[in-house]
Amino acid sequence: MIVTGDIMTNRKVPKATLQRYPVYLKALRKLKATGVTRVMSRELAEYVSIESTTIRRDFSFLGNLGKQGYGYNVDDLILVFSEQLGVNFDEKIILVGAGNLGKALLNYNRWDHVVGEIVCAFDIAPEEISGSAVPVYPLSELKEKMPEGCRIAILCITKDVQETVDLLVECGIRGFVSFSMEHFSVPPGVSVKQIDVVSSIQELVFLTNSLKSEKQREK
Repeated sequence: MIVTGDIMTNRKVPKATLQRYPVYLKALRKLKATGVTRVMSRELAEYVSIESTTIRRDFSFLGNLGKQGYGYNVDDLILVFSEQLGVNFDEKIILVGAGNLGKALLNYNRWDHVVGEIVCAFDIAPEEISGSAVPVYPLSELKEKMPEGCRIAILCITKDVQETVDLLVECGIRGFVSFSMEHFSVPPGVSVKQIDVVSSIQELVFLTNSLKSEKQREK
């Protein structure tokens, strides 16, 4: 039997350890997909390029997860990490706006056992979208075509953003990954991850210039 606790409240887990937990979970999902049912810490260490002693120490924060000489049950570990991290790796994701960027994401749609997959898309002109691996529905049919249990939406739209967001929230969306440059608001309990490529480039330029200035001062 596996004994676990709330890693966020019962024991103070180092930040570096918390950052490794998703790495372990991703690796375990991959191992399961290849038919592996049991794994030793040294085997997992080779798979994720992390020392086995570090892995055992990281796992100790979650309780008694395995037995010496026996290793870890892969299914049990996946369950424990999924519960503790609050991650659903079978998450149904929808994409709203199948323009150039949206098409690129639809064509990619390989999340490497990390989050789930895009199951469908919505666009104001779906008849112009060809070659998509998932259904593309008219945005006007959002309420009728919304996948059951879907909570996450990727926004790649530039028009009527707030109106569309309000409709998505009404349909059960609780998390947005937004590539839209237009500001919008969401009610309490709804999360937004803004992907701002321009700001990222600006930050990178600033960092690059700072490093260049430091090297010049060192000369």
